[in-house]
Amino acid sequence: MKLPISDRLLACAGFVNPGDRVADVGCDHGYLSIHLLQVGVAESAICSDVKQQPLQCAVRNAKKYGLQDKMEFYLSDGVEKIPRDFDTLVCAGMGADTMVSILAAAPWLQDKKYRLILQCQSKTPLLRKYLSDNGYAITKETVLKDGRFLYTVMEVVFDPAANRLTPAQCYLPAILSGEEADAYRQWVIGGLRIATQHQDDPEKETILQELEACL
Repeated sequence: MKLPISDRLLACAGFVNPGDRVADVGCDHGYLSIHLLQVGVAESAICSDVKQQPLQCAVRNAKKYGLQDKMEFYLSDGVEKIPRDFDTLVCAGMGADTMVSILAAAPWLQDKKYRLILQCQSKTPLLRKYLSDNGYAITKETVLKDGRFLYTVMEVVFDPAANRLTPAQCYLPAILSGEEADAYRQWVIGGLRIATQHQDDPEKETILQELEACL
């Protein structure tokens, strides 16, 4: 039975290593975990959501695809109530504010044994800044298009020795890759141009000048 999984979630799945024990935080319908188990990439999956309705949807889908024995389900605000015996944590489809609050509430994730796969829906520069300021390093980030929108998926590890991102790099890190990377750069710079036209923000103007100089 074909799983109706989006290109955005497929991109997240592409960052998971074979044999990983995955924690899918904000799992919604559970499709990401189900896909990873169906294709034999993940060894197991912890699925959590802050709301009961989507979590029960994930439980039903696990049974529908015969994978309930490899999946665990937790009603949890972020990672508060999930087990810590996983390798890779995936957060997809959330805004930066939500992701930052999840990470800030879980300092135990600042451990080199964990990898984070983050797909941010909004305020991505804010997320990059938080990660950089708190000892995390973005080791990969790819741009994709899903429908009419551009998204990025990033791999993050805890590495306090990594160089911190500059304000400009929080908007456009040098490691951006993917066929849509150039379109994403133009979209980000275009947004900054509009923002600086409508408000007096010296910091954003400086960032825009730095990014335009690299075009």
